[in-house]
Amino acid sequence: MRKRQAKKRPLLPDPRFNDQLVTRFVNNMMWDGKKSVAFKVFYDAIDIVDEKRQQDDEKTALELWKDALSNIMPHVEVRSRRVGGATFQIPMQIRPDRKIATAMKWLITFSRKRNEKSMAAKLAGEILAAAKEEGAAVKKRMDTHKMAEANKAFSHFRF
Repeated sequence: MRKRQAKKRPLLPDPRFNDQLVTRFVNNMMWDGKKSVAFKVFYDAIDIVDEKRQQDDEKTALELWKDALSNIMPHVEVRSRRVGGATFQIPMQIRPDRKIATAMKWLITFSRKRNEKSMAAKLAGEILAAAKEEGAAVKKRMDTHKMAEANKAFSHFRF
């Protein structure tokens, strides 16, 4: 932007769990401005997670979702930088808000690619897999970390 950075707008917490992170996730998941549909999908997915989780597990479905998000969150990423005609992949630390946004994006993207019937079932499956540190979204994080590790030699080009 030419002038100044845009102000962060405050998010209203969601009606069921009273959590801003849930609203942020639903906003990312929403298509065509249909927030009520996105909320229904999310709440249905949380209900499915609640049914499928182990009964001896003392965590709630929302805590399981938060664990899944933290398991998906990348800590480093690679950024392209041109140095003297060559393009290098430089590993860099990620800002905390970008970590969360990336984790949400990956969780939603890989949920949509799953082979269950409804979006709620797909999301629930990916949440349960990510909570156990498996699934496509966690694999994406591992690949990102491996890429950063492989390009560690170029970290002195940081900008």
